[in-house]
Amino acid sequence: MTQTQKALRLGTRRSKLAMAQSGHVADAVRQLTGRDVELVEITTYGDTSREQLAQIGGTGVFVTALRDALLRGDVDFAVHSLKDLPTTQPEDLTLAATPRREDPRDVLIGRDGMTLAELTEAAEGGVVRIGTGSPRRMAQLNACAHQRGLRLETVPIRGNIDTRIGFVRSGELDAVVLAAAGLSRIGRTDEVTEFLDPDHVLPAPGQGALAIECTAANAELAATLAELDDPFTRIAVTAERSLLAALEAGCSAPVGALADLLAEGQVVNEMRLRGVVGATDGSALVQLSTTGPVPTTQERAEALGRELAAEMLAKGAAGLMGERAH
Repeated sequence: MTQTQKALRLGTRRSKLAMAQSGHVADAVRQLTGRDVELVEITTYGDTSREQLAQIGGTGVFVTALRDALLRGDVDFAVHSLKDLPTTQPEDLTLAATPRREDPRDVLIGRDGMTLAELTEAAEGGVVRIGTGSPRRMAQLNACAHQRGLRLETVPIRGNIDTRIGFVRSGELDAVVLAAAGLSRIGRTDEVTEFLDPDHVLPAPGQGALAIECTAANAELAATLAELDDPFTRIAVTAERSLLAALEAGCSAPVGALADLLAEGQVVNEMRLRGVVGATDGSALVQLSTTGPVPTTQERAEALGRELAAEMLAKGAAGLMGERAH
């Protein structure tokens, strides 16, 4: 009789959202392996710092402590929100799987159940105050306001989902913008008052996708976790993150990207990659897209991202990103 295998330890951030998404992955790994999976809660610098993400560097602030725990052997694998991962993958860690992506869009939660258009109408010429900690969202919302002649003020906020929605419930803000995927994973999409069209607000590269990571040395576990990988999700987020890397921008830069798989009937035959970089006050945007055959390899997906980034840089994208990360 075989000895019972010991539980796999899954490293996760402590937030309600991180615990929920890690819980989904833990269930999938239990089904896959027949082994128990225990969640190991890890506090990251991004969780304890009260500063705005752009000020503390953005890139990696939610990731480093989890990666350190992996390398120390305190946990066997970790689950990240893919949009939090720096674009350079460490050699001693492997991105074993990117499961099927949730809705990548941003959403608005407005007071009294109102959409952005309804909020501006109700303001009767006054300013609509929208909370977000993301320079990318600020740039696109402010640009949208300029184009439509709306009076918006984007207010920088931090905190978990409850804290952010609390600003609206208390009347401190008219609305907040959050990721659809996060609300979906904790079962709160019923609070959304508007899904923001990516034609107006492109999401962060990799938004809505999870990254399951383990050490490169643990080839057996990596091969098992790879069964949770969704190839279309991986190709799409690879192109988006390649664009971000080629712009030399971190995950707190005002960069949006989305790769859509375009289908005719049941057959997916093309991929459209859209990218945007904007000044946070919305005064200028560089927004471009490219469409071509679905990349069949990671290298081709990366090349697509680099090509679009080069076009964006040629149109002045670098000057809109403020300090470029190096």
